[in-house]
Amino acid sequence: MNVSKSSLDQLRIERPSDDLPASRRWVIFAGVAFAVAAIVIVLLLLGGSVADVTVATAQSVSAAPGGSAVLNATGYVTARRQATVSAKVTGKVAEVLIEEGLHVKAGQVLARLDDARAASALSLARAQASAAAADLEETRVRIIEAQANFDRSRALSTQQIFSKADLDRDTASLNALRAHLAAQTDALNVARRQVELTSQDMADTVIRAPFDGVVVSKDAQPGEMVSPISAGGGFTRTGICTIVDMDSLEIDVDVSESYINRVRPAQPVEAVLDAYPDWRIPAHVITVIPTADRQKATVKVRIAFDAKDPRILPDMGVKVAFIDNSRGTEGSRGVQIPQSALRRDGNQDVVFVVSGDRVERRAVKITGNDSGWAVISAGLTAGDRVVTAGPADLRDGQRVKIRKEEKAS
Repeated sequence: MNVSKSSLDQLRIERPSDDLPASRRWVIFAGVAFAVAAIVIVLLLLGGSVADVTVATAQSVSAAPGGSAVLNATGYVTARRQATVSAKVTGKVAEVLIEEGLHVKAGQVLARLDDARAASALSLARAQASAAAADLEETRVRIIEAQANFDRSRALSTQQIFSKADLDRDTASLNALRAHLAAQTDALNVARRQVELTSQDMADTVIRAPFDGVVVSKDAQPGEMVSPISAGGGFTRTGICTIVDMDSLEIDVDVSESYINRVRPAQPVEAVLDAYPDWRIPAHVITVIPTADRQKATVKVRIAFDAKDPRILPDMGVKVAFIDNSRGTEGSRGVQIPQSALRRDGNQDVVFVVSGDRVERRAVKITGNDSGWAVISAGLTAGDRVVTAGPADLRDGQRVKIRKEEKAS
């Protein structure tokens, strides 16, 4: 059967061309790239990246059991008993037996002065006392002789053998010797008192510790002159050393008179030394000094340490928190965390809490800051682990890996 070529061409199906315009291909490529980027961003937002962080555990505030801080103040450690030890007499230092840091006992010899002059005076006084005692003994012997003569004269006088004039002479002689004995007795007592006085001068050349303590300053050297009074313009020392009774250390703080009503005797106090910012020391108020400083508008408060420690030294700076046991409960005291865990988001303080392998952003309420720690009253509970170091762009829900965990001191 013959079919014409024109008839076959009419039966052919027309197909569209596979070639797309270049502009349309670019639009399709951009759409695919945008979809891939969106998927990557979503994965990142869902915690696809892992951040290395350092964490610390929130702890219950233990400084004020059953109470809360009502007032903070700063002050210094002072010694209630401290003395610059000097000599009672002016003299040249012959020997110094102490150094800074030495613990001394009451009565222990600290130094000696040149005692040559005092020793000579003492020898002279003892010789004078010995001579007075010898004179007194001689007078006693003469009184015995005069008493015998008087008794003999009186006996002979009764027998009309001895004249009354001779009897009167023997009587006067006896009475004179007795008066002389009384005068010599007084002279001997004076000589003995002189021995005691010069002995005291001799003893004063030895400087002793007035109480148990620690030498904190050595102020004189052998060969220097020392005196109990100041010799203006000269090179005379007024002290040998300074001793501090470490058991008498306490805290002196100046409290603004506007807040002194928050302080009372025996009130519990928490002290933190500037030298040991992580060491919280229990203490209590001794007394409020009943006078104010009109220049500074402050009132001085004395605070005692509940326990002594060799790390506490005079003149150390200290921060104190006065505790009111009538305020707050165990739950209202809150927790404390390192200040490095705090972040600022607008006007809100926030922290990141590690939960599993992700972090949770939490808003917190700060009620106090002290020595690198922040007291949180809302938003955290004891045992929560907070991020103290990590990326600045840390996000809520991001996966994290704990690189280090800080331990509480």
